[in-house]
Amino acid sequence: MTSSQPASANGPKRPETAAGERGGGSGIALLVIASCQLMVVLDITIVNVALPHIQRALSFSTAGLSWVVNAYALTFGGLLLLGGRAGDILGRRRVFVFGVLLFAVASLLGGLAQNSGQLLAARALQGSGAAVASPTALALITTNFAEGPARNRAFGAFAAVSAGGGAIGLLVGGVLVEWLNWRWIFFVNVPIGVLIALATPRRIKESAHQPGHFDLTGALTSTAGMALLVYGFIRAAQTGWRDGLTLAAFAAAVVLLGAFIVTERRSTRPITPLHMFADRNRASTYAIMLSHAAAIFGMFFFLTLFVQNVLDFSPLRAGLAFLPVSATIAVSAALASRLLPRFGPKPFMVAGGTLGSAGLSWLTLVEVHSTYLGSLLGPMLLFGLGMGMEFVSLTLTALSGVSPRESGAAAGLLNAHRQVGGVLGLSILVTVFGMAGRNEVQDLISHFLARAAPAERIAFLRTGRLPGTWADQVLTSGVSAVFIIGATFTVVATLIALVAIQVRPSDLARLRGAIPAVPTESAAPGAAGESGSGPAAREPGTDRSGRGP
Repeated sequence: MTSSQPASANGPKRPETAAGERGGGSGIALLVIASCQLMVVLDITIVNVALPHIQRALSFSTAGLSWVVNAYALTFGGLLLLGGRAGDILGRRRVFVFGVLLFAVASLLGGLAQNSGQLLAARALQGSGAAVASPTALALITTNFAEGPARNRAFGAFAAVSAGGGAIGLLVGGVLVEWLNWRWIFFVNVPIGVLIALATPRRIKESAHQPGHFDLTGALTSTAGMALLVYGFIRAAQTGWRDGLTLAAFAAAVVLLGAFIVTERRSTRPITPLHMFADRNRASTYAIMLSHAAAIFGMFFFLTLFVQNVLDFSPLRAGLAFLPVSATIAVSAALASRLLPRFGPKPFMVAGGTLGSAGLSWLTLVEVHSTYLGSLLGPMLLFGLGMGMEFVSLTLTALSGVSPRESGAAAGLLNAHRQVGGVLGLSILVTVFGMAGRNEVQDLISHFLARAAPAERIAFLRTGRLPGTWADQVLTSGVSAVFIIGATFTVVATLIALVAIQVRPSDLARLRGAIPAVPTESAAPGAAGESGSGPAAREPGTDRSGRGP
């Protein structure tokens, strides 16, 4: 966001000029920022396609293989709050370049890994780089694009990449694994990361360095608490919600995050300024993001299982199957970013959530004999259309009216809710999938034993697994049940948007660029002005709620 610099003894300083106002550099700046976010988001799913190949090459156990995904999710989710605040204090461009290069180095190490330990260490390092780069990338949009249409378009592109990057990851992973080998899913990040790091100083404007220091206690409690929370969800998906270590992880996370909140309330320079939650729209946005992330992570994960196991798609064909979703998200986000200044974010949150719920509800009708064109493409496009509207609206609302010195922290919070929501949702949906599958097996056993050949009965009694179309029926039943819960997540998000989000005249004016600056940098930490709800954030002629007389 454009900002006024702190007043000094010599009078007020001239406001910063956003890169978006300089004209030519803005398009390349957006390309650099969006490329980083795509690299980070893509890496969440690109690995899934290569897991069988990685298991054979590095002799992973079945249980250990899941940590190729989990090691990334754990460090990414655990360090997001710290990564976002680091950019505010040390300079976002500098921290952004560091995060990108750390991600690139970790990717190189992952591609060169010779054993399972080396690969898991590289994946954890990748997650650390992503936790630094992703929130600073989002915050850099506020530094480099003028508030109004230019920033709306930039947020639209960022949201489209964030929501649709998972589908692109499946495609890229399929191409690299089929045409080259699994190591290239890591190597491909190295030249991209280097190019981003080289282009950043030339095309992206640095943010003003903010006075302050790292709240060490807050940093330790937030990082450990978030990591344990993510770990608890990951373990719950693997071992169940009654597992002792799962419950211990959740209990420790509650204690640490509680200590974090107490620390932040007392700190003069908190890692996460808690007054951000005092703004009704922003707090509601975090809850909505949590719910939608749960749905979108689940949709990609379980539909990938369905198209590869039931429809027998190859990894490459599975990736191509999701490409229309990414395209729909991009188009929807671009359209929403143009119309937001006229209507505000609420209509798009409600419409997006409704479309997403309709798409997931439609997917509950999948059957063993469903086809991609006849049963999957329509609801996938509907879901993508809704999520494109949703993510751009959420991103704009979460960062609107935030003090420039806190935009990194605000971006970290939004990313943290997206990451935690995704891991939480997936763990819940995996539990639902397992329960539905077991129930279906019990229903099918008698029919199978009555019709199966002797060899099939013996194999079933030895392994406990139904063969062929019987197994497809079990998987399909589980997927259908998962989408019922996924649709519930999006319905909850839609209801929150409908009830809690308010569109104020000042919000529309800010989206149009009519309010060129947010509260000054000299505002006291924790003041109402920093949350975008104080007097300096209101347009003339409005009351404290932002409504006109």
